[in-house]
Amino acid sequence: MNVAIIGCGLIGEKRAESIGGNRLVACVDISVERAEMLARRFSGSEALSDWRRVMEYKDIDVIIVATPHQSLAEITLAAVSSGKHVLVEKPAARHVDELTPLITGVKQSSSLVRVGFNLRYHPALRKAREIYKLNELGELMFLRARYGHGGRIDYEKEWRAKPGLSGGGELIDQGVHLIDLARWFLGDFAEVQGLARTFFWDMPVDDNAFMILKTAKQQVAFLHASCTEWKNLFSLEIYGRHGKLHIEGLGGSYGTERLSYYKMLPQMGPPETTIWEYPMINDSWIVEFAEFLEDIKIGRQPAANLSDAHAVLTIVNKIYQESCNDNHA
Repeated sequence: MNVAIIGCGLIGEKRAESIGGNRLVACVDISVERAEMLARRFSGSEALSDWRRVMEYKDIDVIIVATPHQSLAEITLAAVSSGKHVLVEKPAARHVDELTPLITGVKQSSSLVRVGFNLRYHPALRKAREIYKLNELGELMFLRARYGHGGRIDYEKEWRAKPGLSGGGELIDQGVHLIDLARWFLGDFAEVQGLARTFFWDMPVDDNAFMILKTAKQQVAFLHASCTEWKNLFSLEIYGRHGKLHIEGLGGSYGTERLSYYKMLPQMGPPETTIWEYPMINDSWIVEFAEFLEDIKIGRQPAANLSDAHAVLTIVNKIYQESCNDNHA
């Protein structure tokens, strides 16, 4: 496959390093210097500053869109309209309404669009999903998840702090990962309660988001996303009638990635415990892209797609509306 990357920041670099034996044809960024820095690492790759030029390239099969949020939907729609397959970074748009023309465009094309909910592909999450699919936990009752970091100097001046570029704050940044993972295990949510607030950072977007989501069967997801965590943290606990899974850490500053499986015994009491640790280099980007190539090869709808993004952003939209009403009460 011939691949182009639009957006050559940190995530664009990770995506470029994960395309395997495929060919990176073009690197595109509004900063041509940044595009050139990435292109120099891949033989035969061209550096461009205008993403529209890439749409004219007939030999490009896949476009990876890793720009700030305000451009995700527009560029993805243009790519689909030009017959390219697309891996677009989460959340795929700033607002749920921006997805409507994109979803219509995809239905009218033969292109596949995968949304980069990358946490699904971390090794501990993959193993947890495997245990869940084997029904080892029994019927799920609820889950609890926290995801956060501590920001950095001038964090409030970055694009994520500008609502016109990002569409929101921590809720639409790390919070969407938590919502996606909660849906991945519990399914769609019928009831949404939440609060997005700014406690610390001097910016017009939220630095903390709290959510209580309920399925039609009254299964509950209790979620907290924060950029006032100070010590980077990831924790996801999944509770079934027969056991519990706990995923913590994502490698690097988040700590060693680990999955703990607590299996309830007939006599209850202390559970049978199995722990897997994943201290190696994170292979989630490679596994995710390889699965997308397989999607394309066999014409399969990607596991993380625009329907998932729409469901997640619908929840985000509702929480922002509730928070706005709360702030004006």
